[in-house]
Parts: sequence; C-alpha cells; structure tokens
Amino acid sequence: MTMPEDLVELGRIVAAYGVRGLIKVQPHSADAEALLAAKTWWLRAPLPVGRQGALPLAKPYQVVSARPHADTVVAQLESLSDRNLAEALKGHTVWVPRSEFPAAEDDEFYWIDLVGCQLFGEHEGDPRLIGVVTGIIDNGAHAVLQVECRVQNDQGELVPVLTEKGKIREVLVPFVAAHVHTVDLQRKRLESNWPVEF
Repeated sequence: MTMPEDLVELGRIVAAYGVRGLIKVQPHSADAEALLAAKTWWLRAPLPVGRQGALPLAKPYQVVSARPHADTVVAQLESLSDRNLAEALKGHTVWVPRSEFPAAEDDEFYWIDLVGCQLFGEHEGDPRLIGVVTGIIDNGAHAVLQVECRVQNDQGELVPVLTEKGKIREVLVPFVAAHVHTVDLQRKRLESNWPVEF
C-alpha cells in the first residue's frame, strides 16, 4: 500500500490495553471523530531521543474496532494479537489521510485546515493582514489561533514581524464568531475584527 501524501498526525499510542493486543491512543484533539472513523491508521515510530532528520516511514494497520475510552481511544488493529505486540507500538504516532476525514458540519472546521491561513484584522476600519496561522490551542472553552505576524515587503513577499529581541511576533486570537467572522478555506483567508497593532 502506497503511503498517502496527505497524512495528518492525530494521536500517539500511550499504552497497551488488556491482554488481547488492544492499544490506547491519546488523541491530539478533544474531538477524535476523524480517528474513530478511519479504516486504516498509519503508524510512525518515534525518532530516537536527540536524533534529528526526516520522519520514519509510516506503516499501515487496518482498524478492526475503535471506541472512545475516557479521554483516549481504545483500538484493535488487525495484526495485533497479544499484549507484547501492542506494547511494542508505545510511542508510535497515529496518522490518517486528510482526504478520509468525515465531512465537517456547517460552521465547523478541522484545525489542520486552518493552519496556513492568512488572518486579516481591522485597522481604522480597513482589513489588514495580521499574519499566518501556525497552530491552534484548545483552552477548554474554545480554540485559540496562534498567528505569526507578517507584513508584505517591497517585493510582495510576506516576511515575519520581529520583536525587539529578534523573535517572531505572535498573537493569540480566540477562534469564535465574535472575533473571526469569515472563514474562506478555498482562499486560505480568515477575516476578523482583531486589531492590527504593528
């Protein structure tokens, strides 16, 4: 089976579960719907401590069953028949092709689709680029966008805005309708009423 090019990391195997080869997965998101719906999980071994470089190749496993268990997911994979085999996978990350995610509901978005979007805010009533979404944090009440501030240089390129200490300036914007009023995934553009302060 050829490894898909659109794999998204959705969780990490934290333990074996029971004696029949089940595994326990800690999802990266509070909503594990994409993980539970997938028929095949691609598992990737962790890099040895201190080693840098390319990610190891992912290996496909057919999902026999998967169910929520407290804040984790417990799953049976086709080729795991005992606890020792399951324990050997501890630390592996679980990946699923983005193309196999269930369709999102109206006004719901997968976080992976928001990463890379440009966020525009307001400056004296006009839209102005704040920056690019690099990650999302879940604070329990709602998602928060991590945005690296960018400006356009004379060549039309987006370049990072730096702090006085030379680090890239970042702003955190609550991903709620009161602040982010337009999401256009086709254009990778988010529009908000967040103030542009640089």
